[in-house]
Amino acid sequence: MDELIRLLHDGGYSCVIRKGEIRTFTQRGVADLYDLLNQEPAFLHEAQIADKVIGKAAAALMVLGEVREIYTDIISEPAWALLQQAKIKVECAQVVPRIRNRARTGWCPLETLCYELKSPEAMYPVIRDFVEKMRSCRN
Repeated sequence: MDELIRLLHDGGYSCVIRKGEIRTFTQRGVADLYDLLNQEPAFLHEAQIADKVIGKAAAALMVLGEVREIYTDIISEPAWALLQQAKIKVECAQVVPRIRNRARTGWCPLETLCYELKSPEAMYPVIRDFVEKMRSCRN
């Protein structure tokens, strides 16, 4: 994990994942995890991940992808609980009540949308709809 954490910080990446090979990612939010889960789920299975920020939606995607081990700089309490429930090893620098939005004016929209949902399976359609909506707004 030390190599992944070093790469995460030195390279300025949003996420670094090792499953045999090491890959680096730069998209915002949960986009990279969402894409991997849908396009290359085998790459997430039993993978090690170093990520800067993990909220409940990112944690749900990691549970659905069956990752093995995670390091994060910041994790929300709901994300921590979800990963512990799935028995995924988590190391973090800081646990916060919830993830804040980029403008720091409130909670992360996906953290809010997933907050009351109990299972990763229940969160997935909410995450999918959010990612697709964000992508359609950019086009």
